[in-house]
Amino acid sequence: MLEPHKPLSGVKVVELGTLIAGPFCTRILAEFGAKVIKVESPDGGDPLRKWRKVYEGTSLWWYVQARNKQSVTANLKHPEGIAFVRRLLAGADILVENFRPGVLEKLGLGWESLRAENPGLVMVRLSGFGQTGPYKDQPGFGAVGESMGGLRYVTGFPDRPPVRTGISIGDSIAALWGAIGALMALRHKEVNGGPGQVVDVALYEAVFAMMESMVPEFDVVGFVRERTGNIMPGITPSNTHTTRDGKHVTIGANGDAIFKRLMLAMERPDLANDATLADNTGRDARREELYRLIDEWCAQKDEAEVLAILAEAAVPASRVYSVADMFADPQFIARQMIERTQLPDGKPFSMPGIVPKLSETPGSTEWLGPQLGEHTDKVLATLGYTTEQIAALRADGAV
Repeated sequence: MLEPHKPLSGVKVVELGTLIAGPFCTRILAEFGAKVIKVESPDGGDPLRKWRKVYEGTSLWWYVQARNKQSVTANLKHPEGIAFVRRLLAGADILVENFRPGVLEKLGLGWESLRAENPGLVMVRLSGFGQTGPYKDQPGFGAVGESMGGLRYVTGFPDRPPVRTGISIGDSIAALWGAIGALMALRHKEVNGGPGQVVDVALYEAVFAMMESMVPEFDVVGFVRERTGNIMPGITPSNTHTTRDGKHVTIGANGDAIFKRLMLAMERPDLANDATLADNTGRDARREELYRLIDEWCAQKDEAEVLAILAEAAVPASRVYSVADMFADPQFIARQMIERTQLPDGKPFSMPGIVPKLSETPGSTEWLGPQLGEHTDKVLATLGYTTEQIAALRADGAV
């Protein structure tokens, strides 16, 4: 039986990106079959190659972030390096870049110039503040986007300063919007016969778009959402509680019927049948009382007992997982969310599985993040460069 084509087979993507937002966007496309050619500087390449935990000189994060990609090197300060990239882009379907606005234009690789040579090109531009507006020239990383987009303001406890979420989520959210925009633009071109276009993603707007009801609540009633710790403001009960053995369990019992089941599981039929607690408005009015009772109940039992009781009562609940918990969890294992492979030296290596799961054309990991410039000669040859020309480019520092 033939292996099914991946949904993005035949799509050619060029990545001019570093670190998180741009590379994560193209990682998603590569996992589902797009041919992603990552252009890196010959002088060390993407800084992510050296970020966080490093094994044998290479970041463990890199192996995941760059899986299924090809790596070529091009010196964007050299005219022949620029010429190489232009030839690469002339046959591309999608370009993903996360330079500061104006940088590609100075290199002669701006939208108008590229569109003249490749009218069907989809150009995904990820930046801190977008391609227009008074802030467009300012540098903006994920932390800045999370702060300006409103996420940091509402994250943490009310008596403490704002905190980050624990990962660079602003970059990742922007990457997801970039991938969605790229596929929408590609569909418009292929199905509607439309031209290529620019997909302009600002990190702060990517975060801002996720902020639930913040805008209409402020506009209509002047409500400014503040930090509320682990609770869901206005939705009760939904919180994280500490068990007798010092573990943390998140319980979401904010549905009317679920709340009743929780109270019965806690042996509080009086509260289960209390008419004033039958809907969310009544429960939220008695939020502190309910959370105190649930805190006390959890504190009298170990995590395993709390989870068993709540599972029996069909109350949504979960331990707060560490990565060690994930490796041992049967759900993660059954869903193949921990992929097993090997590093180049044969050392066993685990990484996150592919999301989402497509029933007919699933994504997969074909290879780990490549060595710097591993595919340069091969890609140059496919563009018509001869062996002698490739050698000359290397000797001249263009690639």
